[in-house]
Amino acid sequence: MENVSCCSKKRKMVQAKTWTLTKHFDGFPKKSDFELKLEQLPEPKDGEVMLEAVFLSVDPYMRPFSRVRMNEGEVMIGAQVAKVIESKNAAFAVGSHVMGYCGWRTHTVCDATGLTPVMADWPEDVSLSLALGAIGASGLTALYGLEEVLGLQAGETLLVNAASGAVGSVVGQIAKIKGCRVVGSAGSDAKVAFLKELGFDRTINYKTVGSLDQALREAAPEGYDCYFENVGGPFSSVALPLMNDFGRIAVCGGISLYNDTTPQTGPYQHLTIIYKQLKMEGFLLTRFEHKHPESLKRLMAWMKEGKLQCREHITEGFENMPAAFMGMLQGENTGKAIIKV
Repeated sequence: MENVSCCSKKRKMVQAKTWTLTKHFDGFPKKSDFELKLEQLPEPKDGEVMLEAVFLSVDPYMRPFSRVRMNEGEVMIGAQVAKVIESKNAAFAVGSHVMGYCGWRTHTVCDATGLTPVMADWPEDVSLSLALGAIGASGLTALYGLEEVLGLQAGETLLVNAASGAVGSVVGQIAKIKGCRVVGSAGSDAKVAFLKELGFDRTINYKTVGSLDQALREAAPEGYDCYFENVGGPFSSVALPLMNDFGRIAVCGGISLYNDTTPQTGPYQHLTIIYKQLKMEGFLLTRFEHKHPESLKRLMAWMKEGKLQCREHITEGFENMPAAFMGMLQGENTGKAIIKV
């Protein structure tokens, strides 16, 4: 008897929902910058798969990257965990889950390029959403920033800003695992309380302190050996003079700059960098892609051992993606911002 699959002649046309960028952001993103569209998807060809999004990610990088990597009218960029619902590629079985940069869409037909199978031994009691966060890109970014860029050593003092966010919260926890003293800055009392739960040694609400300079000095009277930079702007200008000689700075993000209509300038810290002989290095996750499999196993092991807490800020409904994105840029999330379809 002939094996009749979901890809047979009786196959129902699959309709995808997508969010497109109607206009490049001018300052802070607006609801009118996005448009929800419907798209009829073709049947997968040989070597292709059809994916159904389960969880989607919203991240700060989408704001600057949309300007340089997107044209108006294209589907918004972004990562998702998706289920394979049709397959003409032997490497991806129907029912398996993958992580891919498919953008803001509920369904996708694509070849295997860029798709990563979710870890084969992923525990059943662990949400697959973590593959977009602490056991995914956010955790990997934190790990590589600390180990590959900063070369963080036991006993050193680390400063991390945006510390309650997807990356910053993991940065602080890994630094504690490595035996370091950690100072974290966040923008609300609730977020500061969360950092204390995670074991940060000192915490700062940068929005309520009278003087950020004084607060950072009091938090680490002997200065900072390493600085994990997620914010940029005025915060960085205050932090750099507090670095110890031969201090290292990993530049991961600059969320305070993303929505500026006019680029910020100065103050310039060249003399500080020279006199203190500081090392300041930007990095992207893709540089260390060859290390991902082993690094993900380490992150998962820390979580299982109770050393790594994975806080998520989950928004229900694909239709709420723009609102969740704008909320994340305004700091509404604690931990990783996720959309559950």
